[in-house]
Amino acid sequence: MKIYFGFTVAGDRSGVEMARRIVGWLEARGHEVLTRHLVRDDARERDRMLTPRAVYERDMQWLAGCDIFIAEVSGSSFGMGFEAGLVLGSSQKRAILLHRADAAERISLLITGNQHPRCTVVAYSAFDEIERVLEGIS
Repeated sequence: MKIYFGFTVAGDRSGVEMARRIVGWLEARGHEVLTRHLVRDDARERDRMLTPRAVYERDMQWLAGCDIFIAEVSGSSFGMGFEAGLVLGSSQKRAILLHRADAAERISLLITGNQHPRCTVVAYSAFDEIERVLEGIS
């Protein structure tokens, strides 16, 4: 399965270790994570090597070509909100939005309150809570 994994480049990256764990778990099960570069320490610098238009076009191609959108939104950014809205509003793809339970008060209510039928929002305290959700994506 081709997965577009959303994780902030410009926002709060304190959850990068959990994001890396999610990407590793997905890849270990044979999924292709199109955006695996987002969990690199130099993700921001690497994206800044491209023009804004090139980043937009690349990401729109990846969103069009993915089978599912999964995002760790604890460090939420405008970009991830845009991506989630685009996927849910213009396709039949599913979205899974994961966030640390202790971060809920800092995350947009448009994310934590999302009731879209193809969207699953998961507040987690431990990786096993994420794992249970991800096991059902195939």
